[in-house]
Amino acid sequence: MTLRHWIPTAVLILATGCSTAQEPEIKPAIDWSEKLTDEQFRILRQCGTEPPFTGAFWDHHEDGVYCCAGCSQALFDSHDKYDSGSGWPSFFEVLAEKAITTRTDYKLGYPRTELLCSACDGHLGHVFGDGPEPTGLRYCINSASLAFVPRDSAQVVREIPKIVD
Repeated sequence: MTLRHWIPTAVLILATGCSTAQEPEIKPAIDWSEKLTDEQFRILRQCGTEPPFTGAFWDHHEDGVYCCAGCSQALFDSHDKYDSGSGWPSFFEVLAEKAITTRTDYKLGYPRTELLCSACDGHLGHVFGDGPEPTGLRYCINSASLAFVPRDSAQVVREIPKIVD
């Protein structure tokens, strides 16, 4: 993410309650079945997958930040979203590397890299090496694992965080 994208995104994160990867605010012993819809629970907590071309964000083009639907941690910027033709929201970059953890998934009989929210361990989707430049990555994410915060919904912010590389 470039500096020109980071400052407005940082302001949005602070103003809207989307937490940052460096400071997740997760309560212990969350009853996920009460916090999430049935579909969100199936995907985030049971590692499910929504059918392609059915989620709320696969063809979503508003300007803002995509956060984890489970814990509100900021994950992706709309500037890094693109149409991969896969039927799922696709991004070529994450907001911060610390926002996502990975593990190897063998559910289909071959290894894939599964993506998890680093704050709540919610299943997000998978990453593939067939994305566009500049990263060559395709973060293929379930819409049900995301919440969207429009960039123009930002309120007045008193402080802009330092950018840490």
